[in-house]
Amino acid sequence: MKNKVGLAFVLLIIVVFCSACGYRIKHQNAPGELIVCFGDSITLGYGAERQEAYPVILEKILKVPVINAGIDSDTTTEALKRVGSDVLGRNPRLVVIEMGNNDFLRRVPLEITLNNMRAIVDRIQEKKIMVAIMDISLGIVLDEYKTEYYKIAKEKGAIFIPSVMGEIITTPSLKSDTIHPNAKGYRMIAEKTAQVLRPYLKARK
Repeated sequence: MKNKVGLAFVLLIIVVFCSACGYRIKHQNAPGELIVCFGDSITLGYGAERQEAYPVILEKILKVPVINAGIDSDTTTEALKRVGSDVLGRNPRLVVIEMGNNDFLRRVPLEITLNNMRAIVDRIQEKKIMVAIMDISLGIVLDEYKTEYYKIAKEKGAIFIPSVMGEIITTPSLKSDTIHPNAKGYRMIAEKTAQVLRPYLKARK
């Protein structure tokens, strides 16, 4: 009887642990030493000084070299063209992808955006590099993107960073205009991102 109780307890711990994990993240042992933040104006840091962009703050928090590969007004179609030069050529351990806002603004069909995102992730993971996908939803706006990006992350074994803009988009004191964060907003994005990434950066053996 004691053996059965012990086995049941072990199985319960396994179930709880697996629920917390969600799904397996690929390439946690990637050999690179730096992070590339790959995105559009949110990654670039539009609306704040260069040193206030979230990748710069992320580097200070994690104490890991971080490259800002953000380009203002970039779309997933244009981003796909520069994966080789701006990402793979830098031999990162981890790539944080923040992309899709400009697709939405330009009325690019969601299916095209999602196909581009899958292609970007595939190209990076082909090189055994860990990937994180940032949720770009703005509160209830772009909520469908949040759902679909999570599906891609789970399908591809990529880290999912949720709701980085949720509080910012509804708080004028955290924004430089109607959409873009200010220095305080970018710091908030960096802190949320660091919190999600930290366990995976420590996982390498």
